Amino acid sequence: MRDSSRYTEAELIAGCTRGERGAQQLLYERYASVMYPVCLRYLGREDAKDVLQDGFLTVFDKIGTYKGEGSFEGWMRKIFVNACLMRLRKSDALRFTEDIAEAPELGGTVDYGVLEQLGTKEILDLVAQLPPGLRSAFNLFVLEGYTHAEVAKALGMTEQSSRSQVSRARSLLQRKIKELYNGK
Repeated sequence: MRDSSRYTEAELIAGCTRGERGAQQLLYERYASVMYPVCLRYLGREDAKDVLQDGFLTVFDKIGTYKGEGSFEGWMRKIFVNACLMRLRKSDALRFTEDIAEAPELGGTVDYGVLEQLGTKEILDLVAQLPPGLRSAFNLFVLEGYTHAEVAKALGMTEQSSRSQVSRARSLLQRKIKELYNGK
C-alpha cells in the first residue's frame, strides 16, 4: 500500500484490522488532517499533537469494533473527542462548580451582521480562547451535536450545568465578537 487515495476506506479498515502497518500509515495520512482540527478545538497545539497520536493508537487498537454502521469518520471523531476530554480531565481543566442559578449573567444580543463578517477560522479562534471547561461544553453541544444529557455525562456534570456552561460560552463569545468589531 502506498497512496491512500488508491484504496477504499473499507480496504484500509480491513488492512488496519489485520494490523498491517502500511494500512495504518495510509489511514493516518488520510485522516490526520481531519482529526487534528478536532483536537485543536479542545486543546492547545502541543496537547493536540499528542492527542492526535494517542487517538490514532486507540483507533488502531479498537478498529475491530467498528461495525460499519454510520460513518467511519464519525466513529473516529468520537474516539478523538474522548481522547481530548481524557487529557483535559487529567489536567483538571474540566472542574465545573457553577450551576446556572449561580452563574453571573453575561447577557447581550447577537449582531448577526457582525457574525456574517467572520470566517470559520476566526470563529474557531475565538472558541479556542474560551476557558477549557466552557470550550469543551460548547464544542460538544454546538459543534459535535451532543445533547445536554450527553454533554453532562461526558463531562461529569448535571444537565443544568451543561446548559449553564453552553450559555456562558455563548455569552463570552458574543462579548469577544463585540470587542473584536468595536475595537475595545
